[in-house]
Amino acid sequence: MHAPGHPGIAPTWTSSAKDMVGCALGPSRIWFTTGFGIVNEVYYPRADIPQIRDLGFIVAGGDGFWVEVKRLQSYRVARPAPGIPAVDIVHRHPRFELRLRVVPEAQRDALLIEVSLNSDEPLRLYALLAPHLGGSGYDNRVAVERHRGRVMLWGEKRPFGLALAAVDGEQRDAWADCSAGYVGTSDGWQDFNRNGALTWRFDAAGPGNVALIGGLPPRATLALAFGSSKESAATLASSALAEPFAQAWDEQVAAWRKWCAGLRMPRDLPRAVRDQVLTSAMVLRVHQDKTYPGAMVASLSIPWGNSRDDVGGYHLVWPRDLVEGAGGLLALGGRRTCGSAASATGAACSSTRRDSR
Repeated sequence: MHAPGHPGIAPTWTSSAKDMVGCALGPSRIWFTTGFGIVNEVYYPRADIPQIRDLGFIVAGGDGFWVEVKRLQSYRVARPAPGIPAVDIVHRHPRFELRLRVVPEAQRDALLIEVSLNSDEPLRLYALLAPHLGGSGYDNRVAVERHRGRVMLWGEKRPFGLALAAVDGEQRDAWADCSAGYVGTSDGWQDFNRNGALTWRFDAAGPGNVALIGGLPPRATLALAFGSSKESAATLASSALAEPFAQAWDEQVAAWRKWCAGLRMPRDLPRAVRDQVLTSAMVLRVHQDKTYPGAMVASLSIPWGNSRDDVGGYHLVWPRDLVEGAGGLLALGGRRTCGSAASATGAACSSTRRDSR
């Protein structure tokens, strides 16, 4: 059944206030951000193309209780060590604790999220996904369908597609009670807001400003994958879930530890200062593109995003910001990363001089 309420309310992005930014050091073309304790924009296949608004969660009970965790503002964010973009988020509420671990898959264009809901009550967990494919919330299409025997929450707007898959601890399909809808009229959040529970079951929505929702067991692993079609994204999501989450987490930690070990810093730095330098170096490195080695966008955030659909001017290679970023990496002896960034800096500055003549 197609959801009512076409085309939904006017889309916006989320706040540019971020808890974390990250990417893998492998061939994966995924950049992720977190804010308010959930996943915000995810960029693919370049660092200037955001593909979702956010991926958040609702915790609900059978007594009409429900809460969207990003609105709790009672959470903590941790990493395995300074300079490593693998995120461990814990939301606390008097009735539950929700833990999210977020890490990109190093070899595939997929983001993995491990969820753990702990409560003395039989509460339910729901994931909410707002696709903004191609850098806009307009004209997206979503659906809840099966792909090779597994339920997929799909999104598509040419030339991009996404798929959100989930498995439980036994590697079984984890989705239950899924629905698609138009934001502001028939999406899952509106269902909870009006009815205190997920009561609508719509199979598809779009084109428009659309969203997806799906019920999960207390412990599950999600894979959000991207491709040139929803089918290719679904294949990547299934492949990513075929391997243990712990493996992706360990690979991310090991790769970034090795990268941090290659940085050049004074040995007598106070621990707190060293940790800040490693974090700053990581943030600079994450902002580097992979399609165009050395190119660095100004920021993986959208200025005034929570008030408009325009992605703004942060996703450009500004000579000023590129010089600052490349200079920081060069000062730290970032080896090949620094060399490519420095080359891009020279090209950008030369182009600027030619344009100013």
